[in-house]
Amino acid sequence: MKRRNVIKGIAMLPLAGAVLNKESLAAAPIAASSAAESVTTAASFMAETNIFRRIGVEPVINCMGTYTIIGGSIERQAVREAMEAAAHNFVQYDELADGIGQRLADLTGAEWGIVTAGCAGGLKHITAACVTGGNPEKLIRIPDLTGFDKSEVIIPRYSRNAYDHSIRNIGVKIVHVTTPEELEKAINPKTAMIYLTAGAQSETGQPLSLEAISAIAKPKNIPVLIDVAAQNLTIPPVHLKRGADVVAYSGGKAICGPQCAGLMLGNKSILMSAWQASSPHHGPGRDNKVGREEMIGMMAAVEDWVQRDHAADWKKWLGWLDTISKKLASIDGVKTTVYEPAGLSNKSPVLYVSWDPSKFHVNGFDVAEELGRNKPRIALADRGDKDGLSTISITTGQIQAGEEKIIATRLHEVLSKKRSPKAEMTSPAANLSGSWDFSIKFFSSTSQQAMNLQQDGNWIQGTHKSDFQDRTINGTIDGNNVKLESTVKVIADDIDYQFFGTINGDTMSGDIHLGEYRTATFTAVRSKTSPVRKRVQIPAGPPLAT
Repeated sequence: MKRRNVIKGIAMLPLAGAVLNKESLAAAPIAASSAAESVTTAASFMAETNIFRRIGVEPVINCMGTYTIIGGSIERQAVREAMEAAAHNFVQYDELADGIGQRLADLTGAEWGIVTAGCAGGLKHITAACVTGGNPEKLIRIPDLTGFDKSEVIIPRYSRNAYDHSIRNIGVKIVHVTTPEELEKAINPKTAMIYLTAGAQSETGQPLSLEAISAIAKPKNIPVLIDVAAQNLTIPPVHLKRGADVVAYSGGKAICGPQCAGLMLGNKSILMSAWQASSPHHGPGRDNKVGREEMIGMMAAVEDWVQRDHAADWKKWLGWLDTISKKLASIDGVKTTVYEPAGLSNKSPVLYVSWDPSKFHVNGFDVAEELGRNKPRIALADRGDKDGLSTISITTGQIQAGEEKIIATRLHEVLSKKRSPKAEMTSPAANLSGSWDFSIKFFSSTSQQAMNLQQDGNWIQGTHKSDFQDRTINGTIDGNNVKLESTVKVIADDIDYQFFGTINGDTMSGDIHLGEYRTATFTAVRSKTSPVRKRVQIPAGPPLAT
C-alpha cells in the first residue's frame, strides 16, 4: 500500500457522543488536529498551576528520549482528541477490536493489527497465542503448560533482555541459540515461537538476522516475533517484509500514542488468538487491560503518523539543537557535535556537549545531577569520560517547542559556573577489612547478606553475598563516609546495589540506591565469627578405598 493512498482516505472522526460502530471505524479515520503547537516558556513551565505540582511532584523537561520512567512520549493532539471522543460511548470490545484490526491493516499494509496494554503486554499475549493456538481450554491453564503441544520459545542469546519477562510469564521454557546451526537443532515439536529484538545482530547479513531466522523457521511453521518497541513505524512494516510473522511496537515511544498502549501488526490468526488472550477476556492476560480510549488513541496515532511531515519534524529538531549550540558557543572549552542517527530506533537528532573536566572541575554525571535535581528539572544523559573529555547528550525527540531555550539557558548557567577543584578524599576513619553481616530492609521484607572486604587506603574491594549469588563489590571510604557498589547480573537483568552510609566503630548503616527499584536501608556489623583453622593432610598416593 502506497503512503499517498493511505493519506488520501483520511477524514474526520465522529464528534463526541456519536456511536462508533465497526463500519465507522473502518471508514472514518481520525484527522490530525489543526491546533497550533503551543510554545513553552520558562514562566509557563514553572507555573504553580501545573497539575503535577498540585501533589508536590516536579515536572521534567525530557532530553533523554522515550523512557517509560519519565513518561515515554507526549501524545499527539489528534491522539488526545480521539481518546476524549472515545470516552463518551460504550462499545462492545470484540467489535471494537475487529474494527481497529481492519483499520490498522488498511493503514499499514499488514494483514491485521491489535492494540495491547503496552508493548510488553503484547509480547505476553502473542506468546500465549503461540502456546495455545487460540484454544481457550489451554489458555486458562497458563502458566501450567503440562500436556501442551507447544511450550518452548527460542531466543537468540543476543536478544535476551529485561522485557522478555513478559514471555516467561506464560510459563514457557526459554531455549538459547547463538548460531544458525544451533537454531536448526533447537527447533522441535514443542517450539511455540521464536522471539528476537531489533538491533545490530538482527540486521540483514548477520548470521542470525531476521531473514536468516525466518528462512529456518518458516518451512517448519514456527512463528517469528520481533520486538521493535522504540523504532519508527514503517509503512508497510519492513520487518514483516523481512520475514517476521508479528512485529511489536510501543505506542508510547516514537509513534507518540498512548503511553500504556502497544501496537502489534502481522499475521491475523496469531493476532486474533493474542486478542483472545488479553482483557476483556478472562485468563492470564486479564491483568493487561487496555481501554477503549487507548485502543482508539493508538489507532489515531497511526493515522497521524502516516500524514505527519517527518522531514519538517527533523528540521525543527535540528533548529532546536542549533539554538542550544549557539548559546554554549560563548563558553571557552565547550564543544558541541550533532549526531543524526540513520537507523529506525530512537530516531531523532542528538547533541553531544563535551568539555575537559579537569578545567571545569565538573563532569557529565555532576552536570546531569545538577540539572535533573534542581528547578527547572531537565533530564539528559551523562555519556561518561573518554579521551580526557566529559560528555552529555541532548536527545530532541520529546523536547517540546520553547523548551530548547530553557535547556540552553540552564546548561549555559551550569557550565559557566566557576568551581574549585574537587577536594581529595580524607583519611579513612576506620579499616573495613574483614567480614561484615548486613541486614537490608526493603519495602516489605528484610534480607540477611554478607560482605568480605579488603581496604587499601581509601579504596575498598571484596565480595558481596546476597540472597542468590556472590559477586564483586568495590567502593571508597572518605573519612567515615562509605560508598560501595555491586551488581546482580542474571540473563536479561541487572540490579545495581549502591550503598551509602557511615562507619561507627564496628557498625555501619545507611541507604541503598537500587536504580529503578528505588531504595532500601541497611545496617551492618563486623562479623565475630573466627575463621576455621584446620590442617590440610595430603595422602601420598591414590586412595585405597572410596
